[in-house]
Amino acid sequence: MKKLVVIGSGVAGLIAAVEASRTHQVVLVTKSNLAESNTHYAQGGIAAVTADDDTIAEHIADTLSAGADYCYEPAVEVLCKEGPDRINDLIRFGVDFDKQGAKYALGLEAAHSHARILHAGGDTTGADISRALVETLRETGAEIHEYSFVIDFEVKNGRVIGVHLLDASGKHFVEADAVILASGGAGQLYRHTTNPNVTTGDGVAAAFRAGAELADLEFYQFHPTALAVPGSFLISEAVRGDGAVLINNRGERFMQKIHPDAELAPRDVVARGIQSEMLSQGGQPVLLDATGLGAEYLKNRFPSINKTTRSYGLDWSKNPIPVTPAAHYWMGGVATDTFGRTSVKGLFAVGEAGCNGAHGANRLASNSLLESIVFSRRAVSVLEDAWPEEAASVRWKDTGLLCEIELQDESDSEIPDSARNVVDRVELQTLMWDKVGLARTEDELKATRQELLKWRSASVSNRLFTDWEDANLLILSRAVTEAALARQESRGGHYRLDYPQANPEMAKPITIVRKAR
Repeated sequence: MKKLVVIGSGVAGLIAAVEASRTHQVVLVTKSNLAESNTHYAQGGIAAVTADDDTIAEHIADTLSAGADYCYEPAVEVLCKEGPDRINDLIRFGVDFDKQGAKYALGLEAAHSHARILHAGGDTTGADISRALVETLRETGAEIHEYSFVIDFEVKNGRVIGVHLLDASGKHFVEADAVILASGGAGQLYRHTTNPNVTTGDGVAAAFRAGAELADLEFYQFHPTALAVPGSFLISEAVRGDGAVLINNRGERFMQKIHPDAELAPRDVVARGIQSEMLSQGGQPVLLDATGLGAEYLKNRFPSINKTTRSYGLDWSKNPIPVTPAAHYWMGGVATDTFGRTSVKGLFAVGEAGCNGAHGANRLASNSLLESIVFSRRAVSVLEDAWPEEAASVRWKDTGLLCEIELQDESDSEIPDSARNVVDRVELQTLMWDKVGLARTEDELKATRQELLKWRSASVSNRLFTDWEDANLLILSRAVTEAALARQESRGGHYRLDYPQANPEMAKPITIVRKAR
């Protein structure tokens, strides 16, 4: 029996821990409580082919189309082909998907050619999946470390051998024969995000420091419709899928002029359309009009959204509600193959922390939960083969690299600490939102690069949880900025005002690696 450390308690980490606990000693580490993750807040549902009139080929085609001619097709095929079986796994673990009669109640979302989105509890799909998996995990005997922060991986002879942790009692080291990183994305890079406060990219930053390749960091998906209130509460794609429309402050629809699919265009298109409309009306939010759906329908179909909007004094059954784009999902992450193997021996990355190319430059709505369960199980399936073997990111062998960027870690900086200020998270998030957000230019990216170099993280000896988080956000901000500078085109979640068109010759990945000391 081998010892596996799983980092993260979203669906990717929970699936990995549950599956691996059958044959291995499992230690699951999460920085908050087991239920606090992006999974818990996922409203839209999970996409998979379960209807008789739908096909795997069409799901593949929709994913490739949304991915802006950039997806790694072998990963997309795995995602869509294995998806239905993984849905059955969730049912076996206790997830009760909504039904209409004897069949699943399937929703339609942006850029899908069929209604194929499964929901549980209306708009509480993520919470229902999380609940079922947490209950299953607690029955396995896995060792669980809540409120434990991953500082770094210990690497010896190119292989991960353990994890350095920080909790309320101090620092600890946990040995491991392998590590599955499922720590999620880094929505806290941005001032406006639908992600919870825990999403500070800690696992991705630690993997970078351990020598792992990062890829596609410039591709950040901004969800078109977050409630324009503090906290940027997500208003699910499914609301528009069910018939809600976007209007400006004059009451006019505007997405019809931008894309044939109007409100159901790919997320990057809708988000930029909203941003453009907001700029034309002095920065004021646009409005989401769901009044045509009726109060009873909204209450039953979207109970979480209905409760939240009313808590802000908004009656969305009678009046359109203000919405704005917000950082939502990172297509980039630690570069992996289709089994989650990274360029560091013994280190796997799955879910939003990993990047296998399945989402391309723009993730198809409701494919994220599916990706997590599919590739987490695949990672566990090859653990026996992977213990002694070197893992590889084989995607580059098929597609070629656009470029590899060597990025200096903060600890290697030639600029003395005395010449830099300790990073301020709010200022960092504002800088990233304004300069490295939905629309970017070379001048602003270069200016951002210089601003980021003026900051440093707090002294290691006195760091609190938040100081470690800020250090991770700082290095990832630099990595995203460098990748965005290198990609001189517009594609999916990366839009350059100075290069507004896609360049077919640039449909290759950009990787970030730690500069050799």
